[in-house]
Amino acid sequence: MSEKHMLKGRSLLTLNDLSDEEMLWLVDFSAELKKRRLAGVRGDLLRRLNLAMVFEKNSTRTRCAAAVAAADEGGRTEYLSSRETHLGKKESVADTAQVLGRMFDGIFFRGFKQQTVKLLAEHSGVPVWNGLTDEAHPTQILADLLTIKEFFGTLAGLKVAYVGDGRNNVANSLMTGCAKAGVDYVNGTPVELAPDEALVNRCREIARGNGSSVNVVYDPLEAVAGANVVYTDVWVSMGEEDQQDERIRLLKPFQVNMELMKATGNLEQGKVIFLHCLPAFHDKNTDVSRDSGPLEVTDDVFCAPWSKVFDEAENRMHTIKAMFVATLTGVTEV
Repeated sequence: MSEKHMLKGRSLLTLNDLSDEEMLWLVDFSAELKKRRLAGVRGDLLRRLNLAMVFEKNSTRTRCAAAVAAADEGGRTEYLSSRETHLGKKESVADTAQVLGRMFDGIFFRGFKQQTVKLLAEHSGVPVWNGLTDEAHPTQILADLLTIKEFFGTLAGLKVAYVGDGRNNVANSLMTGCAKAGVDYVNGTPVELAPDEALVNRCREIARGNGSSVNVVYDPLEAVAGANVVYTDVWVSMGEEDQQDERIRLLKPFQVNMELMKATGNLEQGKVIFLHCLPAFHDKNTDVSRDSGPLEVTDDVFCAPWSKVFDEAENRMHTIKAMFVATLTGVTEV
């Protein structure tokens, strides 16, 4: 970072709120904090700071990652579900933002509309972080990039193939993150679920500046050819359960199985990993997949040694911690 306090006081609503340099630095800072924690160090970088966690959607990884990230450095979180606040109901988002901003040092939001997190940032007067909206999932992609860099030692020049629902929040943010990191990105998806053309064009422009490419293809085998990372997500996102049968029909050919992993051409050489932001329907132990078996990924892929999904899940904590520390304190090294 060229300036010590470049991120202090800033919000993170999408990855485009960060310059390419800032995003890559945040990934590296996350790695430093991870090493520190693994060495048994619990610090006080967030001592006496109070963070509001406003969650409209249920969560395992995001909620736990944020709570532990803050606690590790002496901070405190207050969890506020949609059942426990008046957000957007009896009280406008703008009014709630002003109330929370006078009590808390930052606001971590996970919900539906991107406009909600924008309003929180506009009216609270404190840093606001997007833990997931229907449009974007920036903190997930920071963890993904950290996981990829841990395995390969670099980001630039690699190829990431996302296979599945090509226009959901993870696919959108992953495309942006790869473009900013100089990683070739291919979105393999049915035509009916293709990403927004304007977003693709913006990401292509960013990627060109970093010597990489962004492509959308409609054949899963073509999508994964030469890939170093095969990434998928659930076929039915929260709030879209009524579309489950149609999604399964469209996405069945895009299931990540051993045949698809072998089609990368990199499996035997140990040059490919599998990622999934979780939860994953890879066996018969969930309500959704009990009758149909595995959905977006098969069990043999999910449980393979080159599946890094639990490293990826852990890295949510380290990258969220880096985001909290950098934006609340301006600290850039430990």
